Amino acid sequence: MDDLLAQFRYFLKDSIRQKINFRLTDQSKGKPPPPIEKPFKEDSQRIDLIKMDNWENISNVSLITAIQNRKSHRYFKSITLPIKELSFLLWATQGIRSVTSGSAYRTVPSAGCRHAFETYLCIMNVEGLKRGIYRYLPIEHQLLIESEKENISDDIVEATLNQPFTGKGAVTFIWTTLPNRMEWRYHLAAHKVIAIDAGHVCQNLYLACAAISCGACAVGAYNQELIDRLIGVDGENEFTIYLAAVGKI
Repeated sequence: MDDLLAQFRYFLKDSIRQKINFRLTDQSKGKPPPPIEKPFKEDSQRIDLIKMDNWENISNVSLITAIQNRKSHRYFKSITLPIKELSFLLWATQGIRSVTSGSAYRTVPSAGCRHAFETYLCIMNVEGLKRGIYRYLPIEHQLLIESEKENISDDIVEATLNQPFTGKGAVTFIWTTLPNRMEWRYHLAAHKVIAIDAGHVCQNLYLACAAISCGACAVGAYNQELIDRLIGVDGENEFTIYLAAVGKI
């Protein structure tokens, strides 16, 4: 048991960086970087989100107030989340400010600007959207419909080890990681910073929720196979790493 604890503690350290020959990474070998957004079929059904220019009166809360009010909420009102507010939350957590060759500058920091995440949404009570699973397309600022399912609340609760609040909000954010985006530059040093980056994303969600009278609760306990199957990812090259339930409070 002590050996196993030492192994997992080693993951939290940065000792691995001293053992990597960075001249042998895919980046150093001249291989092109993985795409900054997971590809999709051009004929896929997509929904336009509200752009920043039309976010009038989205929030009058100061950053100090948002930080002061930030807390985890597990009880939500049965109030529909406006599509404008969902648009804001998606931009706040993975929105793109500008794109360069092989990289995207977003609203959250990421090691080496690699941004190894995709955002899926379990939609339960959002204005104009049917219940189901959607994926955020940050370049287009659109939603891609993955599947529509009326009893999606039951599925997300089961996949999160029967934590009922994950199915009672307006939407549960599900972040997956595509490790190769980070491994391309950092090889074995990639995985610790992927976990760190997930925290950056979720903290932005908490603060953005506090600005629009919403609550959020991060979820790190879930059934890996069930949640990956629910959103339709392979569990190897892409898999769930973090979740957060969101709703009006």
